[in-house]
Amino acid sequence: MERILPQSPIIDFSKVSKIYPPDVIALRNVSFTVQPGETLFITGMSGAGKSSMLKLISAIERPSQGVILVAGHDLDKISPSQLQNLRRQMGVSFQDFKLLPKQSVADNIAMPLEVTYTPKKTIRDRVNYLLDSLNLSAKRDVRLEKLSRGEQQRVAIARAAANYPPLLLADEPTGNLDQTTTKLVMDLFDQLRRAGTTLVIATHDHSLYQNTNHHVLELTQGRIKSSPPVNHPASATLKPTPLNRP
Repeated sequence: MERILPQSPIIDFSKVSKIYPPDVIALRNVSFTVQPGETLFITGMSGAGKSSMLKLISAIERPSQGVILVAGHDLDKISPSQLQNLRRQMGVSFQDFKLLPKQSVADNIAMPLEVTYTPKKTIRDRVNYLLDSLNLSAKRDVRLEKLSRGEQQRVAIARAAANYPPLLLADEPTGNLDQTTTKLVMDLFDQLRRAGTTLVIATHDHSLYQNTNHHVLELTQGRIKSSPPVNHPASATLKPTPLNRP
């Protein structure tokens, strides 16, 4: 599988709009870039366009106007095989989770590793690591349908992180979690970031990015209201560091 190269920028929106029938405008003429290794928080009120933006980045939906580049690929012109390869290198955790209710926690987390033919020992070690990181070890063999929504959310995050993807998208990843569990999730995200993963996180929780140097993009009625400058060195110059993980 061809790996996503450290394109600079890794995400590039140019005058992007998204309109749903009959005439619902989710995004209006939005332009921004995300550099490799950067963490971008997308914030705003419900209905501001946060979820639509993530669905456009992952090519689940197509823009009504404008151009979206991911790792240098124009998502409107990319071939089906290139798109499949690109998606396999994205970790995605949306609010509907898309988990397999009859399968166990461990099997759900392992799924993206199995489709990329990861060695069985690596799958086992990585699943164990993620279960431990998100305090899910006791639920390893429990079917998804038996879990609370907060537990299912952690499984969805673990699955999104399983491939240690170059790009991870998370929509309200802490929306159903208490403060202690939220910290576990954010610690995992921070480990991924330090290893070189680019993260795009949609959230209404300001505490996730307060007192950090991460880029914050605020949406209101589908437009960018504010985009404070990034205070850390240019992300394209960041070098991945080893993760303390299998």
